[in-house]
Amino acid sequence: MIQITIPGGDELRLEAALLDMNGTLAVDGTISPAVLERVRRLAARLRVVVATADTFGTAVGSLDGIGVELRVLGERFGSAQKEKILEQLGPGRTVAVGNGVNDHRMLALAALGIAVLGREGAAWETLRRARVVVTDPADALDLLLHPKRLIATLRD
Repeated sequence: MIQITIPGGDELRLEAALLDMNGTLAVDGTISPAVLERVRRLAARLRVVVATADTFGTAVGSLDGIGVELRVLGERFGSAQKEKILEQLGPGRTVAVGNGVNDHRMLALAALGIAVLGREGAAWETLRRARVVVTDPADALDLLLHPKRLIATLRD
């Protein structure tokens, strides 16, 4: 669990993370070793689910052996599928990280929504619904691995 007390704001008790893969963790289907290491470290603290349509067919090989659950989604209705996963994890205790239009609902409903505006861009709807926006997936994961970093951004 990760617990974060935001002065003038929320008390976050995170037990799970729902992460998008393509465009968020991965660029062109490839997750960097630095991001993979952070995901592995996060999985030691939270239940981590990576949800992806696996556009590039690289998800299984990329995430094997690092302690995360992989959910391969159908190519259509990804936002509804991700929302269902979030409901199973418990929105009030889950952080969601994404970039695409199919991520905006999970970011809006999660206890903490982080959008990644990276090399593959980000959907406006998703940026609008996030509580925090970063430009690199490593930064998003570092916010969770070093949760005091979130205080300056989220305090009232």
